[in-house]
Amino acid sequence: MSRIGNNPIPVPKGVQVTITPEMRVSVKGPKGLLEVDTRRRVSVLMKEDKIHVARPDDSRSSRAYHGLYQRLLVNMVHGVSEGFSKELEIQGVGYRATAEGKGLTLLLGFSHPIHFPAPEGIVLSAPEPTRIVVAGYDKELVGQVAADIRALRKPEPYKGKGIRYKGEHVRRKVGKAGA
Repeated sequence: MSRIGNNPIPVPKGVQVTITPEMRVSVKGPKGLLEVDTRRRVSVLMKEDKIHVARPDDSRSSRAYHGLYQRLLVNMVHGVSEGFSKELEIQGVGYRATAEGKGLTLLLGFSHPIHFPAPEGIVLSAPEPTRIVVAGYDKELVGQVAADIRALRKPEPYKGKGIRYKGEHVRRKVGKAGA
């Protein structure tokens, strides 16, 4: 039995869950609307303000989809009610970020500034010149945007300069051993 898949998902106040006969689940809350198409291998039911995910048999793919869709629905409910955020740190002399409109302007040691527009549903902010906050209601999109920003200048292993996730440890390498 799946320990994760069998957990019921509580639905907080202000969040509406709609399940269509085609097994399309939509979750609407104060932050936005998210939808997912569930496979025929699982069934989604609403009982007393809780979402239950069940599977018809114990085949390997049914067990995998059971836990997957339960976690996707948990993330959707949490996202539309509270939202998600990721923080990035910028390290390096002269490296900085500023929020402009619905995007960011990044100075990362190139000959030109980089303008990064915010996708729909994402809020980018720079509370400090060396800190970036990516916030939104879709966990997958928040993670992807944070990864795209980090990919603009990954932390390099010799001096540690670049963009990294908050709390990320960059393994440092020893430079040349000069004579």
